[in-house]
Amino acid sequence: MSVLAHSSFCDPEWRVRQDLASAYHLAASFGWTDLIYTHISARIPGQKDCFLINPFGLHFHEVTPENLVKVSLDGKILNRTPYEVNPAGIIIHGALHTAREDITAVVHLHTVTGMAISALDQGLLPISQHACHFYGKISFHDYQGIAVNPEEQESLIADLGSNNIMILRNHGFLTVGSSLAEAFTTMYTLEKAATVQIAALSMGQSLSIPSHEVCQKVVQETGKHNIKNAFMEWEALKRLLPKKTLRKA
Repeated sequence: MSVLAHSSFCDPEWRVRQDLASAYHLAASFGWTDLIYTHISARIPGQKDCFLINPFGLHFHEVTPENLVKVSLDGKILNRTPYEVNPAGIIIHGALHTAREDITAVVHLHTVTGMAISALDQGLLPISQHACHFYGKISFHDYQGIAVNPEEQESLIADLGSNNIMILRNHGFLTVGSSLAEAFTTMYTLEKAATVQIAALSMGQSLSIPSHEVCQKVVQETGKHNIKNAFMEWEALKRLLPKKTLRKA
């Protein structure tokens, strides 16, 4: 990445662009892609009325810090770019960034595991330690068709509420966080929990489900002992990427 590219952005924006591009490359490496669809967004410090999102038409592995698109909360493109933005990205991400100032990043995916769990009435079951982290903290949003209608934004906001995880029924997973690290690592754990559930259900045996009290205890322990070390997890995840992906100006 050139010095010229870096000089086009203030330092805080450049750091967010680098991290967000890393998130897309990590998602691609994990197979969390759906051709040119789905999206990860992040706010820039000090710029609450806009966010960065992927250019519509590129695969996740083609996203770079430079080609990320800056958009206003209502979807107006704010930087010079040859790319458009997926309308569904504006409806979903724009709504949540508008409604909650504590949200810095949003991750929305159409993975096979996420879509499979989203098709189950019960959603994610607390049958693994990973799943128990999220016990009682998952919202649900009923499927209303392709997310391109502004009318859906109100229910997206209401359904998420104060939670940071939402299962979009018949659609996929969504996580938000006060940092990109939090939103992304939450999705990582959620995907792992979903994979475990699908594997367990495939064996056709009765499931061992911890009691309500034990599940609540896991949630309390997770918060009290800071078991979900989002920042350290995020830095470790970025080290999985080839160095050239993370090279600095």
